[in-house]
Amino acid sequence: MQSTQSTPLPSPRGPHFGCVGVGVGPANLSLAALLHGRPETSSLFLDAKPTFAWHDNQQIPGASLQVSLFKDLVTLADPTNRFSFLAYLHSQGRIYHFVNAQFDAMPRREFRNYLRWVCENNENVLFGERVREVGFDGVFVLRTDKRTITADNVVLGIGIRPWVPEGVADLRRDTQFHVNDHVIRAADLAGRRVAIIGGGQSGAEAFLDLVSRPADRRPARVSWVSRRANFFPIDDTPFTNDFFMPGFSDHFAGLERIDRAAFNAAHVLASDGISAHTLRAIYQRCYELRFIDGERDPFALYPGRSVTSVLPASDGGWELVLEPATGPPAVERLGADTVVWATGFRPQGLDLLAPIADRLRWEGEEPSIDQDFAVRWDGPAEHNIFVQNGARAQRGLADPNLSLIAWRSQRIVDRILGRKSDEQAASFLRWSSDPALDGVTGGA
Repeated sequence: MQSTQSTPLPSPRGPHFGCVGVGVGPANLSLAALLHGRPETSSLFLDAKPTFAWHDNQQIPGASLQVSLFKDLVTLADPTNRFSFLAYLHSQGRIYHFVNAQFDAMPRREFRNYLRWVCENNENVLFGERVREVGFDGVFVLRTDKRTITADNVVLGIGIRPWVPEGVADLRRDTQFHVNDHVIRAADLAGRRVAIIGGGQSGAEAFLDLVSRPADRRPARVSWVSRRANFFPIDDTPFTNDFFMPGFSDHFAGLERIDRAAFNAAHVLASDGISAHTLRAIYQRCYELRFIDGERDPFALYPGRSVTSVLPASDGGWELVLEPATGPPAVERLGADTVVWATGFRPQGLDLLAPIADRLRWEGEEPSIDQDFAVRWDGPAEHNIFVQNGARAQRGLADPNLSLIAWRSQRIVDRILGRKSDEQAASFLRWSSDPALDGVTGGA
């Protein structure tokens, strides 16, 4: 990223904080919870949205998290913290009901409600204020759309944005949209041909939602396309879950860049597969539609295909051109009235760092970070820019996942306060070939 000329910062400067967080998603909300009430440093967390939101238009009824309820904002770092999920349940008077409900996995909408509760009970979290740019003049100088403030440390948790392949037709049209807008844009698809592109959890949830609707609200046909060779489950087995422990994160950071990239590609199903109960529900629904209800052609499943183009069709819909992801070349054409892109997310851009971008070190498109998630730069060691959920290439599959957000936030807190918290027991697995490293930082 190149440094650019910016509008002069307003003067005089406003209040000063020990830590300012930019963006309020789960990652920075975790940090805000761990810093709350600490007299050692002051903190403020800002978000441009008018109120808290977390994929609100993707909260399909019945959708659940793919992680344990203990992987909330704070529990794995500070089980006594007042902002734990169990504290939320207790404060709402529903903790016995939640236990009795025996959920196989936490409902995603309940986790969203928990996050909102944390925001409402932390006075250091503010909405409706966008940080326009971050500069440095002895301390960090942050210009928002309302004021100028300063900070000793800045933590970027600006989140992710929906991603679709290049060349996709204008998503502003009513007949194509990203799954992130599913709740509002898939409300009325009765009688239409719908194609869902993407074989991960989001695509699975969208497919299950559409084929499970009553007959008078159901699309005429729902097609599901994935580049993967099948609709694969997430690998949620114990040893694979060691990829989501602190020690492995540290081990991964020490690998060569090419080896890190190869690992992420090879083990993508550790984080981006489909929950087994979702796959079971989909298969059972397909059985009901085909064999019990006797419907002729209510769905179609296309694994192992890439969508190479989406063209306007003569009937006013779309023609999707499909080709095998692997194997001999062949072309299939799939007609659809509506296309749902379940193609994932990418990190937000970091244009707000433009005033100091040439002072930062970069690794590809990511800021280069150290062991405490602080960006390597040429400024004073006591002033740091931390990055949350923006270093998958450097920290592995767990970086955008909920699994390590409490631990990562604790690392940042420790760096800010100049201390070191105790680590949990090392992994059973010896990740490093160097015996001297076994048992260090949780088994790195």
